[in-house]
Amino acid sequence: MPEHVLLRNRDLPDINQLPVYLKTGGFEAFKKVVSSQTPQEVTDLVRTAGLRGRGGAGFPTGVKWSFLSKGVYPRYVVANADESEPGTFKDREILEKNPFQFLEGVAICSYAAEANTAYVYCRGEFWDLAHKLEEHIQSLYDQKLLGSNLFGTEYHLDIFVALGAGAYICGEETALLESLEGKIGQPRLRPPFPAAEGLFGKPTVINNVETLTNLPPILEKGSVWFRSIGTDRSPGVKIFSLSGRVSKPGNYELPLGTTFRELIFEYGGGIPDGNKIKAIMPAGASSLILAATDEVLDTPMDYEAVQELGSALGSASVIVIDDSVSMKKVLHKTAAFFKHESCGKCTPCREGTYWMYKLMERIDSENGTRADVELLESVARGIQNKCLCALGEFSTAPVLTALERFPEDFQLEDESIV
Repeated sequence: MPEHVLLRNRDLPDINQLPVYLKTGGFEAFKKVVSSQTPQEVTDLVRTAGLRGRGGAGFPTGVKWSFLSKGVYPRYVVANADESEPGTFKDREILEKNPFQFLEGVAICSYAAEANTAYVYCRGEFWDLAHKLEEHIQSLYDQKLLGSNLFGTEYHLDIFVALGAGAYICGEETALLESLEGKIGQPRLRPPFPAAEGLFGKPTVINNVETLTNLPPILEKGSVWFRSIGTDRSPGVKIFSLSGRVSKPGNYELPLGTTFRELIFEYGGGIPDGNKIKAIMPAGASSLILAATDEVLDTPMDYEAVQELGSALGSASVIVIDDSVSMKKVLHKTAAFFKHESCGKCTPCREGTYWMYKLMERIDSENGTRADVELLESVARGIQNKCLCALGEFSTAPVLTALERFPEDFQLEDESIV
């Protein structure tokens, strides 16, 4: 990429300062849409561009906006900044280093949704960042870029920041809404979906930070430009958060369709200590784990191609595992995480994540048996398709794929580990 679309802080020093952002054309896209375009025209442009949600699901953004219940007001926009997936740290860099492009994206989305109030919901550990965001938002009010009668029109917009309390489950959009309303952060039964009954029972758009940060350049440069990057079905750039057993971990903004091999070996510097790559978790702790074969390494990282491999791109938090790491250790860590983060509302998730963790404690010790491995698989399958939200499903993904694709790591005797 000749220049960054999202991580523009790497090309433009001090772009996290409003005067610098404005000098580089900041808020011109928002001004243009409010002054000369209808909300429907903005929605249609985003749909034509093919922008897909960058929070994990990859659902077409413009299509999601179009689901809002017709004629029902007020409406709300919520920016999901509850970045809690282990291995994901892209949104934090945007919020810290290029916050005004994100906030302009929130404003554009709000106009398209015909919403006059938007919220940025930050994970609890972002308390310092959230306070800084509030300062940035106040500077937008001072410059008449938020508030009433924007750009001489009747449109008005207010943006507020809210903090969670450090719960992974609040990354799930309905649990996020419950938390934002001051309730316990637990998923809602759906339907109704947020587009019909979201925040305070009104139509609500919920988008990820990275998704919203794509909007200003799309509105400025158009859908043809956006579709010229990436692949036909997965256009645009993606921030890949690379971590694990790799020489140069970090965020890499690359066109969708870049291969795993390019990301890990060209940009990430390969595997340290002369070890060989063993496995890839493409979507953080909730990944369907892939064996790092040549076929996998040469697969383009887009939503369709990764799915065809039997996994999912998700938020593109790529964790690299080398041949020095046992899958027993990996599952022990993921099981501990999901046990801790289950909200407890669903019995299969609450009890299942606990028992997967207790089984992995035994399997990853000198006391594990083959019967424990068989029971682990049985417990994981007992969780599948029985929970209100995806957390239960996420907890089983690494377990079942590791057991299936790395059976050699679980070759236990009836009484003890070999």
